[in-house]
Amino acid sequence: MLPFYSFTFVVAVGCAVFFYRAGEFEGSSELAWAGLSAVISVAIWRWLHGGIIAVLLGQVALFVGITLYRSYKKP
Repeated sequence: MLPFYSFTFVVAVGCAVFFYRAGEFEGSSELAWAGLSAVISVAIWRWLHGGIIAVLLGQVALFVGITLYRSYKKP
């Protein structure tokens, strides 16, 4: 069970909300972006036992990955 009182959990939720809004702004699949953000956060935090810095770095990597994919897909 995830501890809801953790600052890392709050950051993970905030990142998921950010990616949802970014997907909404782009006119893309906002649920897919938020879902990817949540999966990456949980994978880093719970399975790899990373801290808040690792979760934030994972979110930055997701943002860069989405940016590269979108720039490659759209000329």
